Amino acid sequence: MVDFEYTSAEFLELASEIRLKILFDLIQKPSRLTTLAKKYNVSPQEIHRNFERMVNSGLIRKQENNFYTLTTFGRSISTQIHSFSYLSQNKKYLQTHDFGNIPPKFLRRIGDLSNSKEIVGVSKVLETWKKIYRTSDEYIFNILSETPLDLIELMIRRVKRGVKYRHIISENASIPAGRKKLLEKSGFYPLLESGKIERRMLKTVQVSVILNEHSAGLMFPDLSGKPDLRSMFYSQDEAFREWCLDYFKHYWNISDAFKEFKLKE
Repeated sequence: MVDFEYTSAEFLELASEIRLKILFDLIQKPSRLTTLAKKYNVSPQEIHRNFERMVNSGLIRKQENNFYTLTTFGRSISTQIHSFSYLSQNKKYLQTHDFGNIPPKFLRRIGDLSNSKEIVGVSKVLETWKKIYRTSDEYIFNILSETPLDLIELMIRRVKRGVKYRHIISENASIPAGRKKLLEKSGFYPLLESGKIERRMLKTVQVSVILNEHSAGLMFPDLSGKPDLRSMFYSQDEAFREWCLDYFKHYWNISDAFKEFKLKE
């Protein structure tokens, strides 16, 4: 059972903008009191008071050369703050969106998404989606609830240039009219037979992911669980991309074989 008395005490120690800044500065390198006092434009007395409090709470320690550094506890706490930062920065977004069916192990890593920007508007989301496809040199992986025709054409052109394509789609996906004819005309099926294109299927898709070896895009559902393609979190940050890659791999491993007859134009 969690002892909330101890946990609440730690939250109290972190309830300070200056102390949070100190933590993240000390992640980079040890520092002196005077250096950070000048950086934050606060008095030596104020910075000293905060340093003493952090020493007493076990977050930082003083070295022999009068530099301060993070303790193991402090460094570990710092890795968790990214999650609170991401959630607080996107509080308004989360009033109209949900995390859908994301497994708990990925929610515990939600801070990995903090270094990203929200792309708003269907046209801008689609353009970012295309950008991920166009800039791929090694692979394109995605989990989708729909596939626009012009993206199918772009994907096939990339695969013909040697890019590997793995695709997971929802059984109830929104399929554009003319998809089958386009696949036949563009040479999709020979690429599929050669193994350059692989596809799997999930009963439902609430969270959409598109990524290559350089960047990734992530789309959460609205409060009803319906995928919302009007906004996307996008980043070239490695932690963000790795989260998306791990998420894709998780569902690739548990997804079902692709069944064409389940898709309706």
